Amino acid sequence: MQKILILFLLFMLTISCNQHLKSIDFTEEGSFTSGIEGPATDHAGNIYAVNYEEQGTIGKISSKGESSLFIKLPNKSIGNGIRFGKKNQMFVADYVNHNILEIDLISKKIEIFANELNANQPNDIAISPDGTLYASDPNWSDDTGKLWKITKEKGFELLEQEMGTTNGIEVSPDGKKLYVNESVQRKIWVYDIAENGSLRNKQEFFSFDDFGLDGMRCDRNGNIFVCRYGKGKVAIISPTGKLLQEIALKGKKPTNITFSNDYKTCYVTIADRGCIEVVKL
Repeated sequence: MQKILILFLLFMLTISCNQHLKSIDFTEEGSFTSGIEGPATDHAGNIYAVNYEEQGTIGKISSKGESSLFIKLPNKSIGNGIRFGKKNQMFVADYVNHNILEIDLISKKIEIFANELNANQPNDIAISPDGTLYASDPNWSDDTGKLWKITKEKGFELLEQEMGTTNGIEVSPDGKKLYVNESVQRKIWVYDIAENGSLRNKQEFFSFDDFGLDGMRCDRNGNIFVCRYGKGKVAIISPTGKLLQEIALKGKKPTNITFSNDYKTCYVTIADRGCIEVVKL
């Protein structure tokens, strides 16, 4: 009886602690524009996000919160999603020029990895363990969207069109599932990823009754952290589609999220505050 009571108290303490997760400022408010997005963590633990101080830039923030300009994109490009491939290989979705850009972290050399003029605006990107990229591609004017697979060999390959406003996108840690959300429709879809990178078995994974959806990431256990744009929350959903909890943020318009390399911390870009907030998990 005593053992059961102790286990129950520990369980209740865990729930109480989890329910009170909340954010604090990681960068100074207004250090980024309202177009702040990305973000992504490199192998050394630095955080990168787009539109630092002005549109068309990428900012670099150390694990201690020290911010600096990393690079200014050429040809009036403006970045959105950021992901890392190999150790010093950064991918950036350039929605202005319909590119996926490849940037070397050491030399800062920028190349066009792939281009697709028929894309609406490459938005968020995800990367599978084999290096295949997937991109959401919303058309905000008519609340539709496309979904693309992207490789160096074949460039952009259209996987689906006439979806809702495709936005947040993520590959499960084991590389077997692709999650894509639709902002306006407030739905998250899940696909099985075939060995050749194509998708099959599309199913509705989760839907919300209110507020928009934006960027999302999986933790190492496959839980999905979803930015609730307008609500000022990050929702955590289990791999089985159960809403576990929501993390309260200071800002109301979270656009995207990344984790520290040990997954003990998450960083959230906040459009209405122009900064990054941090949550200790």
